[in-house]
Amino acid sequence: MTLRTALLGAVAALAFTPAAYAERGTDGQLNITFPQAVSILNPYLSGGTKDIYAASMIIEPLASFDTTGTIFPRLVTEIPSVENGGISEDLTTVTWKIIPGLKWSDGTPFTAADVVFTANYCMDPAGGCAQLSKFDGIASVEAVDDLTVKVTFTAPKPNPFNAFVGSQSPIIQQAQFAACLGAAAPTCTAQNTGPVGTGPYRVTGFAVDDTVEMEANPEYRDPAKPAFATALIKGSADAMSSARAVMETGEFDYAWNTQIAPDAQAAMTAAGKGQFVVAFGTLVERIEINLTDPSPDLPEGERSTAAHPHPILSDIAVRTALSMAIDRQVLVDIGYGAGGAPTCNLVPAPALYASDNTGCIAQDMAGAQAMLEAAGWVDSDGDGIREKDGRKLTILYQTTVNPIRQDFQALIKGWWTELGVEVELKAIDPDVFFGGDAGSPDTFQKFYADVEMYANNFDGTDPEVYLANYTCDKAPKPESQWQGENINRFCNPEYDALIAQLSAERDPAARGEIAKKLNDLMTKDSMTMLPLVHRGTLSAHSNTLGGVAINPWDSEMWNVADWFRVK
Repeated sequence: MTLRTALLGAVAALAFTPAAYAERGTDGQLNITFPQAVSILNPYLSGGTKDIYAASMIIEPLASFDTTGTIFPRLVTEIPSVENGGISEDLTTVTWKIIPGLKWSDGTPFTAADVVFTANYCMDPAGGCAQLSKFDGIASVEAVDDLTVKVTFTAPKPNPFNAFVGSQSPIIQQAQFAACLGAAAPTCTAQNTGPVGTGPYRVTGFAVDDTVEMEANPEYRDPAKPAFATALIKGSADAMSSARAVMETGEFDYAWNTQIAPDAQAAMTAAGKGQFVVAFGTLVERIEINLTDPSPDLPEGERSTAAHPHPILSDIAVRTALSMAIDRQVLVDIGYGAGGAPTCNLVPAPALYASDNTGCIAQDMAGAQAMLEAAGWVDSDGDGIREKDGRKLTILYQTTVNPIRQDFQALIKGWWTELGVEVELKAIDPDVFFGGDAGSPDTFQKFYADVEMYANNFDGTDPEVYLANYTCDKAPKPESQWQGENINRFCNPEYDALIAQLSAERDPAARGEIAKKLNDLMTKDSMTMLPLVHRGTLSAHSNTLGGVAINPWDSEMWNVADWFRVK
Protein backbone atom coordinates (compact mmCIF):
# COMPACT_ATOMS: atom_id res chain seq x y z
CA MET A 1 0.00 0.00 0.00
CA THR A 2 1.38 3.42 -0.90
CA LEU A 3 1.32 6.41 1.45
CA ARG A 4 -1.20 8.11 -0.82
CA THR A 5 -3.50 5.09 -0.58
CA ALA A 6 -3.22 5.08 3.19
CA LEU A 7 -3.95 8.79 3.40
CA LEU A 8 -6.70 8.86 0.82
CA GLY A 9 -8.78 5.87 1.89
CA ALA A 10 -12.51 6.10 1.85
CA VAL A 11 -13.84 8.61 4.37
CA ALA A 12 -15.24 6.81 7.39
CA ALA A 13 -18.83 7.53 8.33
CA LEU A 14 -19.39 9.69 11.39
CA ALA A 15 -19.84 7.73 14.59
CA PHE A 16 -23.32 9.19 14.91
CA THR A 17 -25.26 11.67 12.84
CA PRO A 18 -28.78 12.54 13.89
CA ALA A 19 -31.70 12.59 11.53
CA ALA A 20 -32.37 15.85 9.75
CA TYR A 21 -33.07 18.74 12.05
CA ALA A 22 -36.36 20.61 11.73
CA GLU A 23 -34.41 23.84 11.47
CA ARG A 24 -31.20 25.50 12.63
CA GLY A 25 -31.06 26.68 16.22
CA THR A 26 -33.95 24.73 17.74
CA ASP A 27 -32.04 23.26 20.69
CA GLY A 28 -31.24 26.33 22.77
CA GLN A 29 -27.71 26.85 24.08
CA LEU A 30 -24.74 24.51 24.03
CA ASN A 31 -22.63 24.97 27.17
CA ILE A 32 -19.00 23.85 27.06
CA THR A 33 -16.44 24.10 29.83
CA PHE A 34 -12.66 24.03 29.47
CA PRO A 35 -10.29 23.68 32.46
CA GLN A 36 -8.06 26.15 30.63
CA ALA A 37 -9.86 29.31 29.58
CA VAL A 38 -9.49 30.50 26.00
CA SER A 39 -6.97 33.29 25.45
CA ILE A 40 -7.21 33.86 21.70
CA LEU A 41 -9.15 32.50 18.72
CA ASN A 42 -6.30 32.54 16.23
CA PRO A 43 -4.39 29.20 16.13
CA TYR A 44 -1.58 30.85 14.22
CA LEU A 45 -0.70 32.84 17.34
CA SER A 46 -1.16 30.09 19.91
CA GLY A 47 0.15 26.59 20.45
CA GLY A 48 -2.46 26.03 23.15
CA THR A 49 -4.92 23.21 22.43
CA LYS A 50 -7.66 25.13 24.26
CA ASP A 51 -7.37 28.01 21.79
CA ILE A 52 -7.15 25.75 18.73
CA TYR A 53 -10.22 23.73 19.75
CA ALA A 54 -12.32 26.79 20.52
CA ALA A 55 -11.35 28.42 17.23
CA SER A 56 -12.28 25.25 15.32
CA MET A 57 -15.97 25.96 15.98
CA ILE A 58 -15.57 29.23 14.07
CA ILE A 59 -12.78 29.01 11.48
CA GLU A 60 -12.12 25.89 9.41
CA PRO A 61 -9.44 24.23 7.28
CA LEU A 62 -9.98 22.97 3.77
CA ALA A 63 -9.97 19.39 5.07
CA SER A 64 -10.01 17.60 8.41
CA PHE A 65 -9.43 14.19 10.01
CA ASP A 66 -12.22 11.96 11.30
CA THR A 67 -12.22 9.61 14.29
CA THR A 68 -10.13 7.04 12.40
CA GLY A 69 -7.53 9.59 11.29
CA THR A 70 -8.86 9.54 7.72
CA ILE A 71 -8.74 12.85 5.87
CA PHE A 72 -12.07 14.18 4.57
CA PRO A 73 -13.09 17.33 2.63
CA ARG A 74 -14.57 20.25 4.57
CA LEU A 75 -14.43 23.36 2.37
CA VAL A 76 -13.43 21.57 -0.83
CA THR A 77 -15.25 19.26 -3.20
CA GLU A 78 -12.87 16.31 -2.76
CA ILE A 79 -9.50 15.28 -1.37
CA PRO A 80 -6.86 15.73 -4.07
CA SER A 81 -5.11 12.63 -5.35
CA VAL A 82 -2.95 11.62 -8.29
CA GLU A 83 -5.90 9.61 -9.58
CA ASN A 84 -8.28 12.61 -9.69
CA GLY A 85 -5.61 15.01 -10.93
CA GLY A 86 -5.41 16.99 -7.71
CA ILE A 87 -1.84 15.88 -7.01
CA SER A 88 0.74 16.05 -9.78
CA GLU A 89 2.44 12.86 -10.89
CA ASP A 90 5.77 14.16 -9.61
CA LEU A 91 4.19 15.04 -6.24
CA THR A 92 5.32 18.67 -6.42
CA THR A 93 1.87 20.26 -6.51
CA VAL A 94 -1.53 19.80 -4.89
CA THR A 95 -4.63 21.55 -6.17
CA TRP A 96 -7.70 22.18 -4.03
CA LYS A 97 -11.17 22.82 -5.50
CA ILE A 98 -13.31 24.99 -3.21
CA ILE A 99 -17.04 24.23 -2.87
CA PRO A 100 -18.96 26.83 -4.93
CA GLY A 101 -21.11 29.29 -3.03
CA LEU A 102 -19.32 29.17 0.33
CA LYS A 103 -19.67 32.32 2.40
CA TRP A 104 -17.96 33.78 5.40
CA SER A 105 -20.15 34.45 8.41
CA ASP A 106 -20.32 38.12 7.37
CA GLY A 107 -22.00 37.09 4.10
CA THR A 108 -19.04 37.72 1.79
CA PRO A 109 -17.75 35.01 -0.60
CA PHE A 110 -15.06 32.58 0.53
CA THR A 111 -12.48 32.43 -2.27
CA ALA A 112 -9.06 31.09 -3.13
CA ALA A 113 -7.62 34.51 -2.30
CA ASP A 114 -8.38 33.86 1.37
CA VAL A 115 -6.39 30.62 1.24
CA VAL A 116 -3.43 32.37 -0.41
CA PHE A 117 -3.60 35.12 2.20
CA THR A 118 -3.58 32.57 5.03
CA ALA A 119 -0.36 31.06 3.68
CA ASN A 120 1.26 34.48 3.35
CA TYR A 121 0.14 35.36 6.87
CA CYS A 122 1.72 32.30 8.49
CA MET A 123 4.82 32.26 6.30
CA ASP A 124 5.72 35.88 7.05
CA PRO A 125 8.99 35.57 9.01
CA ALA A 126 8.13 38.51 11.26
CA GLY A 127 4.74 37.15 12.26
CA GLY A 128 5.82 34.47 14.73
CA CYS A 129 3.38 31.89 13.34
CA ALA A 130 2.89 29.07 15.83
CA GLN A 131 2.01 26.64 13.03
CA LEU A 132 4.87 27.44 10.67
CA SER A 133 5.89 23.77 10.37
CA LYS A 134 2.63 23.16 8.51
CA PHE A 135 4.03 25.24 5.65
CA ASP A 136 7.50 23.68 5.45
CA GLY A 137 8.58 22.93 1.89
CA ILE A 138 6.01 25.20 0.22
CA ALA A 139 7.40 27.28 -2.65
CA SER A 140 4.16 29.06 -3.49
CA VAL A 141 0.41 29.13 -2.95
CA GLU A 142 -1.58 30.65 -5.79
CA ALA A 143 -5.19 31.27 -6.73
CA VAL A 144 -5.72 29.73 -10.15
CA ASP A 145 -9.23 31.16 -10.07
CA ASP A 146 -11.72 32.08 -7.33
CA LEU A 147 -12.40 28.44 -6.50
CA THR A 148 -9.02 26.81 -7.19
CA VAL A 149 -5.88 26.89 -5.04
CA LYS A 150 -2.58 25.44 -6.21
CA VAL A 151 0.19 24.68 -3.72
CA THR A 152 3.66 24.14 -5.19
CA PHE A 153 6.41 22.49 -3.17
CA THR A 154 10.15 22.95 -3.44
CA ALA A 155 10.54 19.18 -3.88
CA PRO A 156 8.26 16.14 -4.22
CA LYS A 157 5.98 16.01 -1.17
CA PRO A 158 4.67 12.49 -0.46
CA ASN A 159 2.39 13.85 2.27
CA PRO A 160 1.00 17.18 1.00
CA PHE A 161 -1.79 17.36 3.60
CA ASN A 162 -0.26 19.66 6.19
CA ALA A 163 -1.07 23.25 5.31
CA PHE A 164 -4.83 23.96 5.40
CA VAL A 165 -5.60 20.51 6.86
CA GLY A 166 -6.73 19.97 10.45
CA SER A 167 -7.75 22.41 13.16
CA GLN A 168 -4.23 23.76 13.59
CA SER A 169 -4.23 25.22 10.08
CA PRO A 170 -7.58 26.92 9.32
CA ILE A 171 -8.34 29.58 6.75
CA ILE A 172 -8.59 33.18 7.95
CA GLN A 173 -10.38 35.92 6.03
CA GLN A 174 -8.16 38.21 3.95
CA ALA A 175 -10.44 41.21 4.32
CA GLN A 176 -10.44 40.95 8.11
CA PHE A 177 -6.71 40.25 8.63
CA ALA A 178 -5.23 42.36 5.82
CA ALA A 179 -3.60 44.80 8.26
CA CYS A 180 -2.28 41.99 10.48
CA LEU A 181 0.67 40.66 8.52
CA GLY A 182 4.13 40.24 9.96
CA ALA A 183 4.98 42.01 13.21
CA ALA A 184 1.47 43.48 13.33
CA ALA A 185 -0.11 40.02 13.84
CA PRO A 186 -0.27 40.02 17.65
CA THR A 187 -1.52 43.62 17.76
CA CYS A 188 -4.80 42.81 15.97
CA THR A 189 -6.82 42.11 19.09
CA ALA A 190 -10.28 42.43 17.52
CA GLN A 191 -9.39 40.04 14.69
CA ASN A 192 -7.61 37.53 16.92
CA THR A 193 -10.50 37.31 19.39
CA GLY A 194 -13.37 37.59 16.93
CA PRO A 195 -12.42 35.98 13.62
CA VAL A 196 -14.92 35.84 10.80
CA GLY A 197 -15.29 32.18 9.84
CA THR A 198 -17.06 29.51 7.84
CA GLY A 199 -17.75 27.20 10.77
CA PRO A 200 -21.12 26.42 12.38
CA TYR A 201 -20.77 29.25 14.91
CA ARG A 202 -19.70 32.89 14.91
CA VAL A 203 -18.35 34.94 17.80
CA THR A 204 -20.69 37.34 19.61
CA GLY A 205 -18.61 37.98 22.72
CA PHE A 206 -15.13 37.28 24.04
CA ALA A 207 -13.63 37.81 27.49
CA VAL A 208 -9.94 36.92 27.49
CA ASP A 209 -9.13 33.96 29.74
CA ASP A 210 -12.79 33.61 30.65
CA THR A 211 -15.63 33.19 28.15
CA VAL A 212 -16.35 32.80 24.42
CA GLU A 213 -19.93 33.50 23.36
CA MET A 214 -21.20 32.33 19.98
CA GLU A 215 -24.34 32.05 17.91
CA ALA A 216 -25.26 29.81 14.99
CA ASN A 217 -23.59 31.08 11.81
CA PRO A 218 -26.46 32.20 9.53
CA GLU A 219 -24.25 31.58 6.47
CA TYR A 220 -23.23 28.03 7.40
CA ARG A 221 -23.32 25.78 4.35
CA ASP A 222 -25.80 23.28 5.84
CA PRO A 223 -29.04 25.22 6.44
CA ALA A 224 -30.24 22.68 9.01
CA LYS A 225 -27.16 22.98 11.26
CA PRO A 226 -26.11 23.61 13.93
CA ALA A 227 -28.99 22.49 16.13
CA PHE A 228 -28.01 24.91 18.91
CA ALA A 229 -28.91 28.57 18.53
CA THR A 230 -26.05 29.72 20.75
CA ALA A 231 -22.91 28.24 22.28
CA LEU A 232 -20.75 29.17 25.24
CA ILE A 233 -17.22 28.12 26.21
CA LYS A 234 -16.42 28.93 29.82
CA GLY A 235 -13.06 28.51 31.50
CA SER A 236 -13.19 26.89 34.91
CA ALA A 237 -10.81 26.78 37.84
CA ASP A 238 -9.47 23.32 36.98
CA ALA A 239 -10.26 19.96 35.38
CA MET A 240 -12.12 18.74 38.46
CA SER A 241 -14.46 21.74 38.36
CA SER A 242 -15.09 21.23 34.65
CA ALA A 243 -15.92 17.57 35.11
CA ARG A 244 -18.26 18.26 38.02
CA ALA A 245 -20.12 20.91 36.03
CA VAL A 246 -21.13 18.19 33.56
CA MET A 247 -21.19 15.00 35.58
CA GLU A 248 -22.62 16.21 38.89
CA THR A 249 -24.34 19.60 38.64
CA GLY A 250 -25.45 19.33 35.01
CA GLU A 251 -24.70 23.02 34.36
CA PHE A 252 -22.70 22.22 31.24
CA ASP A 253 -23.11 19.87 28.31
CA TYR A 254 -19.48 19.09 27.49
CA ALA A 255 -16.20 19.26 29.41
CA TRP A 256 -13.01 19.05 27.39
CA ASN A 257 -9.83 17.59 28.90
CA THR A 258 -11.17 16.13 32.15
CA GLN A 259 -7.74 15.24 33.43
CA ILE A 260 -8.78 13.78 36.78
CA ALA A 261 -7.89 10.63 38.68
CA PRO A 262 -9.70 7.32 37.96
CA ASP A 263 -11.41 7.17 41.37
CA ALA A 264 -12.89 10.64 40.83
CA GLN A 265 -14.14 9.58 37.39
CA ALA A 266 -15.91 6.56 38.87
CA ALA A 267 -17.56 8.60 41.61
CA MET A 268 -18.84 11.19 39.15
CA THR A 269 -20.16 8.60 36.72
CA ALA A 270 -22.24 7.12 39.52
CA ALA A 271 -24.26 10.34 39.65
CA GLY A 272 -25.90 9.28 36.37
CA LYS A 273 -25.90 12.68 34.67
CA GLY A 274 -23.21 12.09 32.07
CA GLN A 275 -20.41 9.92 30.77
CA PHE A 276 -16.68 10.11 30.24
CA VAL A 277 -15.43 9.43 26.72
CA VAL A 278 -11.87 8.50 25.83
CA ALA A 279 -9.85 7.86 22.69
CA PHE A 280 -6.17 7.10 22.30
CA GLY A 281 -4.23 9.05 19.71
CA THR A 282 -0.84 10.71 20.11
CA LEU A 283 -1.21 12.70 23.34
CA VAL A 284 1.87 12.42 25.57
CA GLU A 285 2.40 13.97 28.98
CA ARG A 286 6.08 14.78 29.19
CA ILE A 287 8.78 16.86 30.80
CA GLU A 288 10.51 19.22 28.41
CA ILE A 289 14.08 20.21 29.28
CA ASN A 290 15.38 23.72 28.66
CA LEU A 291 18.77 23.53 26.93
CA THR A 292 19.24 27.28 27.39
CA ASP A 293 19.73 29.40 30.49
CA PRO A 294 16.50 30.87 31.91
CA SER A 295 18.27 32.81 34.66
CA PRO A 296 16.62 36.14 35.55
CA ASP A 297 20.15 37.50 35.96
CA LEU A 298 20.41 37.59 32.17
CA PRO A 299 19.07 40.61 30.24
CA GLU A 300 15.49 40.32 28.96
CA GLY A 301 15.65 39.04 25.41
CA GLU A 302 18.64 36.81 26.21
CA ARG A 303 17.04 34.51 28.79
CA SER A 304 16.18 31.10 27.34
CA THR A 305 17.87 31.82 24.03
CA ALA A 306 20.60 29.98 22.15
CA ALA A 307 23.12 32.63 23.16
CA HIS A 308 23.31 31.10 26.63
CA PRO A 309 23.47 27.28 27.02
CA HIS A 310 21.99 25.89 30.21
CA PRO A 311 24.72 25.64 32.89
CA ILE A 312 23.35 22.36 34.32
CA LEU A 313 20.99 20.72 31.83
CA SER A 314 23.43 20.95 28.94
CA ASP A 315 25.03 17.93 30.62
CA ILE A 316 23.36 14.82 29.14
CA ALA A 317 24.31 12.86 32.25
CA VAL A 318 22.04 15.10 34.30
CA ARG A 319 19.18 14.81 31.83
CA THR A 320 19.54 11.02 31.68
CA ALA A 321 19.71 10.67 35.45
CA LEU A 322 16.55 12.76 35.87
CA SER A 323 14.74 10.35 33.55
CA MET A 324 16.10 7.22 35.23
CA ALA A 325 14.87 8.39 38.63
CA ILE A 326 11.21 8.52 37.53
CA ASP A 327 8.80 5.62 38.03
CA ARG A 328 6.44 6.10 35.10
CA GLN A 329 4.14 3.22 36.03
CA VAL A 330 3.45 4.84 39.39
CA LEU A 331 2.52 8.04 37.58
CA VAL A 332 0.05 6.14 35.41
CA ASP A 333 -1.46 4.35 38.40
CA ILE A 334 -1.90 7.58 40.35
CA GLY A 335 -3.06 9.80 37.52
CA TYR A 336 -4.76 7.86 34.75
CA GLY A 337 -5.35 4.18 35.40
CA ALA A 338 -6.71 2.58 32.23
CA GLY A 339 -6.66 6.01 30.58
CA GLY A 340 -2.88 6.01 30.30
CA ALA A 341 0.23 3.94 29.71
CA PRO A 342 3.90 4.60 30.50
CA THR A 343 5.89 5.66 27.47
CA CYS A 344 9.37 6.69 26.41
CA ASN A 345 8.18 8.09 23.06
CA LEU A 346 7.24 11.51 21.80
CA VAL A 347 5.28 9.75 19.02
CA PRO A 348 3.47 6.80 20.65
CA ALA A 349 1.14 6.03 17.73
CA PRO A 350 0.20 4.93 15.08
CA ALA A 351 2.19 1.70 15.21
CA LEU A 352 3.96 2.52 11.91
CA TYR A 353 5.73 5.45 13.57
CA ALA A 354 6.07 4.26 17.18
CA SER A 355 9.60 3.33 18.27
CA ASP A 356 10.15 0.21 20.39
CA ASN A 357 12.00 2.48 22.82
CA THR A 358 10.98 1.20 26.28
CA GLY A 359 14.22 1.56 28.22
CA CYS A 360 13.02 4.46 30.37
CA ILE A 361 9.99 2.75 31.88
CA ALA A 362 11.67 0.87 34.74
CA GLN A 363 12.92 3.21 37.46
CA ASP A 364 16.66 2.91 38.19
CA MET A 365 17.56 5.15 41.11
CA ALA A 366 20.87 3.45 41.81
CA GLY A 367 21.89 3.78 38.17
CA ALA A 368 20.87 7.45 38.14
CA GLN A 369 22.93 8.18 41.25
CA ALA A 370 25.94 6.39 39.81
CA MET A 371 25.63 8.34 36.55
CA LEU A 372 25.73 11.67 38.37
CA GLU A 373 28.68 10.55 40.47
CA ALA A 374 30.60 9.54 37.36
CA ALA A 375 29.81 12.91 35.75
CA GLY A 376 31.25 14.76 38.73
CA TRP A 377 28.01 15.80 40.43
CA VAL A 378 28.63 15.02 44.10
CA ASP A 379 27.32 16.13 47.48
CA SER A 380 30.58 17.40 48.97
CA ASP A 381 29.13 19.32 51.92
CA GLY A 382 26.50 16.80 53.07
CA ASP A 383 23.46 19.06 52.53
CA GLY A 384 21.79 16.48 50.28
CA ILE A 385 22.28 18.54 47.11
CA ARG A 386 24.85 17.60 44.52
CA GLU A 387 27.15 20.21 43.04
CA LYS A 388 29.87 20.49 40.42
CA ASP A 389 32.39 23.25 39.86
CA GLY A 390 30.72 25.27 42.60
CA ARG A 391 27.24 25.09 41.10
CA LYS A 392 24.39 23.40 42.99
CA LEU A 393 22.16 20.95 41.14
CA THR A 394 18.95 22.98 41.47
CA ILE A 395 15.92 22.92 39.15
CA LEU A 396 12.80 25.04 38.72
CA TYR A 397 10.03 22.67 37.58
CA GLN A 398 6.89 24.31 36.22
CA THR A 399 3.56 23.13 34.86
CA THR A 400 -0.08 24.19 34.84
CA VAL A 401 -2.51 24.22 37.74
CA ASN A 402 -4.11 20.77 37.62
CA PRO A 403 -4.55 18.18 40.39
CA ILE A 404 -2.90 15.34 38.47
CA ARG A 405 0.01 17.53 37.42
CA GLN A 406 0.54 18.69 40.99
CA ASP A 407 0.52 15.03 42.08
CA PHE A 408 3.12 14.31 39.39
CA GLN A 409 5.22 17.27 40.50
CA ALA A 410 5.17 16.07 44.12
CA LEU A 411 6.15 12.52 43.18
CA ILE A 412 8.89 13.56 40.78
CA LYS A 413 10.25 16.13 43.23
CA GLY A 414 10.52 13.32 45.79
CA TRP A 415 12.46 11.09 43.40
CA TRP A 416 14.73 13.90 42.25
CA THR A 417 15.36 14.97 45.85
CA GLU A 418 16.43 11.40 46.62
CA LEU A 419 18.76 11.71 43.64
CA GLY A 420 20.40 14.77 45.18
CA VAL A 421 18.60 17.49 43.22
CA GLU A 422 17.07 20.59 44.81
CA VAL A 423 13.67 21.13 43.17
CA GLU A 424 11.46 24.21 43.25
CA LEU A 425 7.90 23.68 42.01
CA LYS A 426 5.81 26.25 40.17
CA ALA A 427 2.18 25.91 39.03
CA ILE A 428 0.91 28.43 36.48
CA ASP A 429 -2.65 29.25 35.50
CA PRO A 430 -3.17 27.25 32.28
CA ASP A 431 -4.83 30.24 30.62
CA VAL A 432 -1.49 32.03 30.94
CA PHE A 433 0.83 29.07 30.38
CA PHE A 434 -0.79 28.15 27.06
CA GLY A 435 -1.89 31.69 26.19
CA GLY A 436 0.99 32.66 23.88
CA ASP A 437 1.19 36.25 25.16
CA ALA A 438 4.62 37.51 24.12
CA GLY A 439 4.63 39.89 27.08
CA SER A 440 4.06 37.22 29.71
CA PRO A 441 7.03 35.57 31.48
CA ASP A 442 4.99 32.43 32.18
CA THR A 443 4.16 30.96 28.75
CA PHE A 444 5.40 27.50 27.88
CA GLN A 445 7.06 28.90 24.75
CA LYS A 446 9.08 31.51 26.65
CA PHE A 447 10.17 28.76 29.09
CA TYR A 448 11.61 30.78 31.95
CA ALA A 449 12.22 27.59 33.96
CA ASP A 450 14.58 24.64 33.84
CA VAL A 451 11.99 21.97 33.07
CA GLU A 452 8.28 22.11 32.34
CA MET A 453 5.55 19.52 31.97
CA TYR A 454 2.54 19.45 29.67
CA ALA A 455 1.00 17.42 26.86
CA ASN A 456 0.08 18.05 23.24
CA ASN A 457 -0.45 16.09 20.04
CA PHE A 458 -0.80 16.55 16.29
CA ASP A 459 -3.56 16.53 13.70
CA GLY A 460 -3.95 13.33 11.69
CA THR A 461 -1.83 10.20 11.83
CA ASP A 462 1.36 11.34 10.08
CA PRO A 463 3.94 12.89 12.47
CA GLU A 464 6.06 14.71 9.89
CA VAL A 465 4.98 18.23 10.84
CA TYR A 466 4.97 17.44 14.57
CA LEU A 467 8.53 16.16 14.45
CA ALA A 468 9.57 19.12 12.28
CA ASN A 469 8.67 21.38 15.20
CA TYR A 470 12.07 20.53 16.69
CA THR A 471 14.28 21.76 13.86
CA CYS A 472 16.74 24.52 14.69
CA ASP A 473 14.68 27.29 13.09
CA LYS A 474 11.55 26.59 15.17
CA ALA A 475 12.93 27.79 18.51
CA PRO A 476 10.85 30.57 20.12
CA LYS A 477 12.76 33.83 20.39
CA PRO A 478 12.05 37.56 20.65
CA GLU A 479 12.13 37.98 16.88
CA SER A 480 9.35 35.39 16.47
CA GLN A 481 7.12 37.00 19.12
CA TRP A 482 8.22 34.04 21.32
CA GLN A 483 6.20 31.69 19.11
CA GLY A 484 7.57 28.33 17.96
CA GLU A 485 7.23 24.72 19.08
CA ASN A 486 10.91 23.92 19.61
CA ILE A 487 10.68 25.09 23.19
CA ASN A 488 13.81 23.14 24.26
CA ARG A 489 15.90 25.24 21.86
CA PHE A 490 17.20 21.88 20.59
CA CYS A 491 19.44 22.19 17.52
CA ASN A 492 20.98 19.15 15.86
CA PRO A 493 22.03 19.12 12.17
CA GLU A 494 21.45 15.35 12.03
CA TYR A 495 17.87 15.87 13.18
CA ASP A 496 17.24 18.60 10.61
CA ALA A 497 18.67 16.38 7.85
CA LEU A 498 16.36 13.52 8.85
CA ILE A 499 13.35 15.86 8.71
CA ALA A 500 14.28 16.77 5.14
CA GLN A 501 14.61 13.07 4.35
CA LEU A 502 11.21 12.30 5.89
CA SER A 503 9.59 15.07 3.88
CA ALA A 504 10.83 13.53 0.63
CA GLU A 505 10.33 9.83 1.43
CA ARG A 506 7.43 8.13 -0.39
CA ASP A 507 7.55 4.60 1.01
CA PRO A 508 5.41 4.27 4.17
CA ALA A 509 7.71 1.74 5.83
CA ALA A 510 10.75 3.91 5.21
CA ARG A 511 8.88 6.95 6.55
CA GLY A 512 8.12 4.97 9.68
CA GLU A 513 11.78 4.12 10.22
CA ILE A 514 12.85 7.75 9.77
CA ALA A 515 10.19 8.92 12.21
CA LYS A 516 11.42 6.40 14.78
CA LYS A 517 14.98 7.70 14.41
CA LEU A 518 13.75 11.25 14.95
CA ASN A 519 11.76 10.19 17.99
CA ASP A 520 14.79 8.42 19.46
CA LEU A 521 17.08 11.40 18.81
CA MET A 522 14.78 13.60 20.90
CA THR A 523 14.17 11.10 23.67
CA LYS A 524 16.56 8.15 24.04
CA ASP A 525 19.70 9.64 22.44
CA SER A 526 19.67 13.24 23.62
CA MET A 527 17.17 13.11 26.51
CA THR A 528 15.94 16.52 25.40
CA MET A 529 12.49 15.58 26.62
CA LEU A 530 11.30 12.97 29.07
CA PRO A 531 8.05 11.34 27.91
CA LEU A 532 6.01 10.10 30.84
CA VAL A 533 2.49 8.94 29.95
CA HIS A 534 0.70 8.11 26.71
CA ARG A 535 -2.62 9.69 27.63
CA GLY A 536 -6.04 8.95 26.29
CA THR A 537 -8.03 12.00 25.23
CA LEU A 538 -10.54 12.11 28.08
CA SER A 539 -13.58 14.38 28.14
CA ALA A 540 -17.12 14.24 29.53
CA HIS A 541 -20.55 14.99 28.14
CA SER A 542 -24.07 15.15 29.48
CA ASN A 543 -26.49 12.33 28.76
CA THR A 544 -28.68 14.96 27.09
CA LEU A 545 -26.04 15.82 24.48
CA GLY A 546 -26.11 13.74 21.30
CA GLY A 547 -23.84 13.47 18.29
CA VAL A 548 -20.53 13.48 20.18
CA ALA A 549 -17.78 11.43 18.50
CA ILE A 550 -14.52 11.96 20.35
CA ASN A 551 -11.63 12.39 17.96
CA PRO A 552 -7.96 11.97 18.97
CA TRP A 553 -6.69 12.95 15.49
CA ASP A 554 -8.15 16.47 15.20
CA SER A 555 -10.13 18.96 17.26
CA GLU A 556 -12.60 17.38 19.67
CA MET A 557 -15.03 19.94 18.26
CA TRP A 558 -14.51 18.51 14.76
CA ASN A 559 -18.22 17.63 14.32
CA VAL A 560 -19.79 20.17 16.67
CA ALA A 561 -22.22 21.08 13.87
CA ASP A 562 -23.78 17.63 14.41
CA TRP A 563 -24.29 17.94 18.16
CA PHE A 564 -27.88 18.16 19.32
CA ARG A 565 -30.06 18.04 22.40
CA VAL A 566 -31.41 14.57 23.18
CA LYS A 567 -35.16 14.97 23.68
